[in-house]
Amino acid sequence: MFGLFGKGAASMPMQEAKTELARNKDIVLIDVRNTDEYAQGHIAGSINIPLHILPALLPEKVPARDAKIFVYCLSGSRSSQASRWMAGNGYTNVTNIGGISAWNGPIARN
Repeated sequence: MFGLFGKGAASMPMQEAKTELARNKDIVLIDVRNTDEYAQGHIAGSINIPLHILPALLPEKVPARDAKIFVYCLSGSRSSQASRWMAGNGYTNVTNIGGISAWNGPIARN
């Protein structure tokens, strides 16, 4: 569905992203895993928009197409697809930060 559509998006290692998230509270952090995965543990402050419904929900959740957005999933595959889709659909400041499996900070749970 998302495949290779759209332009490339920037990427950043998770530890560098962690530092940037601590510095810049305006970053919109999006977890594109499914809702069950998100409930089991996610980065605090992230919003859950599962990859399969990203096109429908993103404009509502993040209407500013120039917002600074960091995207992650479990391993980096879905976040890569999501960031390419976002970049190809007018979101101008999207960064794929990979998988939560590389996160060494606190995990929030629902």
